[in-house]
Formats: sequence, C-alpha cells, structure tokens
Amino acid sequence: MAAITKEYRTVKQIVGPLILVDGVEGITYGELTEIKEADGALRRGRVLEVSGNKALVQVFEGTSGLSPRDLRVKFLGKGLELAVSPDMLGRVFDGFGRPIDDGPAIIPEKWLNINGNPMNPYARDYPNEFIQTGISTIDLLNTLVRGQKLPIFSGSGLPHSRLAAQIARQASVLKTGDRFAVIFAAMGITFEESEFFIADFRRTGALERAVLFMNLADDPPIERIAVPRMALTAAEYLAYEKDMHVLVILTDLTNYCEALREISAARKEVPGRRGYPGYLYTDLSTLYERAGRIKGKHGSITQIPVLTMPEDDKTHPIPDLTGYITEGQVIISRSIHAQGIYPPVDVLPSLSRLKDKGIGDGKTREDHADVMNQLYAAYARGKNAKELAIVLGESALSEADLLYVKFADAFDARFVAQGEDENRTVEESLRIGWELLALLPRAELKRVREKWVEKYHPDKA
Repeated sequence: MAAITKEYRTVKQIVGPLILVDGVEGITYGELTEIKEADGALRRGRVLEVSGNKALVQVFEGTSGLSPRDLRVKFLGKGLELAVSPDMLGRVFDGFGRPIDDGPAIIPEKWLNINGNPMNPYARDYPNEFIQTGISTIDLLNTLVRGQKLPIFSGSGLPHSRLAAQIARQASVLKTGDRFAVIFAAMGITFEESEFFIADFRRTGALERAVLFMNLADDPPIERIAVPRMALTAAEYLAYEKDMHVLVILTDLTNYCEALREISAARKEVPGRRGYPGYLYTDLSTLYERAGRIKGKHGSITQIPVLTMPEDDKTHPIPDLTGYITEGQVIISRSIHAQGIYPPVDVLPSLSRLKDKGIGDGKTREDHADVMNQLYAAYARGKNAKELAIVLGESALSEADLLYVKFADAFDARFVAQGEDENRTVEESLRIGWELLALLPRAELKRVREKWVEKYHPDKA
C-alpha cells in the first residue's frame, strides 16, 4: 500500500505529453497519478508503461510549462473509472465522465473501470433481432441486428455527423416494453459540431434516453482515447445490469486513431502502416468486441462506429482493420452526395453480414429477404447499364436496359433519398421497395417468390 501514498520526486525526462518517473515500486499499467507542480497546482495522468523501476506516465492536461525537478508524482493505485447510475440518461459528459451540461453531479451507484471485464466467448449469444433506424438503405438492405457491430465508412466533408445524429434519434427495437438507450460518444470534434449534437438531441427529445460523451479537438489526446471506453462502460452497465438494449454510436474513430498515433510517436515506438502503431488492430478490437449479447442477460450492446477514410481510401489502415473486426459496413459516397441525395449511402458496396439473422417473419416481414435481393439485383443492373451508356451511348442499350436505368434513377430518388427528420418504418421501406419493383415487368422479378408477388405487389391484378 505504500506505493499508493508515496510521492516521487524522481521525474527524469519530459517528452511531449509524457513524463518518465524513476525509482518506482509496485506500480501497475493503467494506474492513475497526480502530478503536483511547485506552486501546488495538480495535473492528472495515467501509467502507459512500466519497465523495471521506471514508469512512463501520460499527463492528461499536457506537459506545457512543467520542469522535471519541480514535480512530485503520486500513484493512486487504481485505474480510470466511471461513476455509473441510471441518472446518467439525459446527461452530457466530457471525455473523463464529468458532467458538462450544468446539471448536478452524478451520485454513483458504483464505480467501474473503463477497460471493462473480459467477456467469455462461450457466454456470448448470437446477435439477432432487428433494430429499426428509420433509414431505408440500412433497415431494408443493410439491416442492423441487435448485438452487431456495423460501422459507417465516410469521408471528410460528408454528412456522416447528420446521419449519426439521425440514427441516434430514430433507432428503436420493435418489441414493445423493451427499454432502449443510446450512448453517443464524439471524439475530436469541433465546438460547432458538439453544439449541433447536443442541440439536436434536446430539440427532438432524444436526450431523455441518451448519454452523451463529448471530446473536442483541443482536448488532450489521452481524453480522446478514454472517450469510447467511457461510453462502452456506461453501455455495459445499462445493458447487463439494467437490462436495456443499448446502441453505441462512436464518431469519429479516425480522430481516436490519430491520438493513438500521436502517443505512440511520443513513446518512440516503431511505427506500423502509415505511422500508426503496430497494435492498432488489437486496440480497435478492445473497443469493437465489447458489443454483443450475453447468454442469460436480457440487455444487449449494438455498435455503430463512424470513421472518415483519409482521402476516401478504403485500404487505409483504419477502415481496413475495422472491416476485419466488424460485421459489415455502410459506405457514404462522395459522388452520391454530389447529386444532392441524403443520406448518400452507396448501396452496392455496403454490407451487413448479419442481416439474415434479423429479418423475416416475426422480426420484420416475411417478404423482406426476397425484396432486398431483388432490389439489389435490379439496382446493380441499372447502374451497369448507365455506365455502359456513358461509354457507348444510350442508343446501344436494349429496351430492358433502359427500363433498368429508369429503375436505378427512381431507386436513388425515392428509396435512397429521404428527409433528415423522416423516420420510415420497415413496412414503409418495404412498400417503397414494392412500388419500385412495380416499374419492372413481373417476369423480371425472378428473386421474389410468386406468393409474395401475389400478396404484396401494388398491381395484384
């Protein structure tokens, strides 16, 4: 216990946001510290590495103005923790879990380590059951399933923030009586973006069932690394102890990875791809794998991480590694955005690997899978025909090809495009899908079973 209260005046070096403390005993990785300056001012930090009797500490507030000989470092014997309580719902916190909404302090039911507890793989239950986002391109074609990790791949300047806010407002489970909550964590955003998110949640009343964690671009990098772990700790508490279905939206994971790279460079680690640390895959997996369902627990955690692909490059390490860990992706297209379509979801390369587990009779509707497959096939043929027309001219297209071009244009205008406050039910999305399929001859509906055509086709004659 001596290491908890003993102060060290053995700071040997300051590099970037890091300080090196010599002659330490009984220190553990992740342990919190207090750094006292000569004038009595306190800064906080966390142990990043322990080697022999040396400890590398990251200072949360940065090291500007610090001198090694003036510092006294106290190790607190515990890791970074979050105070959790049902009263968290409806509140806004900073990256360290401190209220920033002028409300009262949270009276904690308990304190939880933000790194969470390892989940026994055998205890995991398979993700299933439909989560309705109110967005047709997701609900009908890239279905979000309870317990899934479905990232949104976007680019700089695209409206992923608006889409994330819309999903947070509209998402729900269809089972009546099931309690649903949204944890929204923003990393490295501007003050204007932060105000947009908070105002949007308040305007629509979504804040009542949400917990917001906000980290601004000028906040310390270590806070950016703590934000998603704070959010997921709150989610685990609400899901597994309060039996709630929790949707966690993390935006923007690219800023999180940039903070990791900054800290890795300060530690003088050997860089991996594009300067990111070699453990980027492992670090991201510690976030993504905290989603899921546990056998015997009613609650669940579903994740939608949002990340901007640098230079719109899908092979960049961040989207590339994310794709290995998660179950699909929703891709935001710059070319579709340029056409004035919102949300600019590129349907063809988007994918939800678990969609088959969350659709069908008793979950969405019996004809969901067939309609989805037929819409994909028809849209793909229409897009191919449009590309062919660009090369050879429209006169080279057959009558059938021209029909599919018309279908693709109508699909973009009526199915992909929807209002920012338009919350479509899955039945409405299916109705629009059938109205689009009615543009094609019945003989072309080869992926829809005849009984569904007879039952749901707008022209039943």
